[in-house]
Amino acid sequence: MSTRSRSGGGGGFVGAVRADVQRLHGAWMEIVFPRQRGRGHSVMGKWQPESLPQKVAYHGWSALGVVGLLLLYPLTVLGLATRYYAAKLDSTRTRLGIVGVTGIALLGWGLLTIAWGAMSYMEQVDIPLEAVLAVAAASGVATVATALAASATKVGGRGTTVVFAYPFAMTALFLPPVVAALVTPSLHPYILDPSYEFAAWALDNVLVVGGLNEFLRSNFTLEGAAYAGMWLGISFPLGWFFGIVVALANLVRPSQ
Repeated sequence: MSTRSRSGGGGGFVGAVRADVQRLHGAWMEIVFPRQRGRGHSVMGKWQPESLPQKVAYHGWSALGVVGLLLLYPLTVLGLATRYYAAKLDSTRTRLGIVGVTGIALLGWGLLTIAWGAMSYMEQVDIPLEAVLAVAAASGVATVATALAASATKVGGRGTTVVFAYPFAMTALFLPPVVAALVTPSLHPYILDPSYEFAAWALDNVLVVGGLNEFLRSNFTLEGAAYAGMWLGISFPLGWFFGIVVALANLVRPSQ
């Protein structure tokens, strides 16, 4: 077995990359042309163009796919890494169930809130009550988002996981510190001020298409709860992005 792997050049990292690229390119070719992933059509054989128009279209589509792979394969690697860690979390969710995962999130954040509250009453530690309230508010947001992500995963189906589970997981990551900062002025320089700078950069460099930046500036003011709305709006497309790259990774290397 080892001799065949060496002779075929299919072993190790290089062989894995080559196999991934072949699967992606074969899937791309099958969008237009039949029987392009040879292993799945070993009896009939891989379809080949015969006429000149077929050859031009075939090789043109193939070249376009190669260009696309230069962008897609790095996303596939990211998807494989995301899938690995998501699988670890999903394994934990399967063992504990939705109630268990939610309970752990509630317990962890609750203990942190209690600890901060206890320290605020100690003379040696000067922690304002607003900081304790900030942690409590953040714990509520994180717990609800965690429960929603776990519920969406349990429902099953790749579409449900991509559309709901990943965005709610991102919400559990992004929203708690923002909620904490909204009720704790001392946290503004560390969370809200950088958020404002990021929003200004996005409006000037990313959301310029179709005058979207001007629409947002004219109709919305980034203050108060709008910060939470901004990061909630970011968490969903970012979650969809990670869900899509995981789906791409599943196409290249199906989960065992």
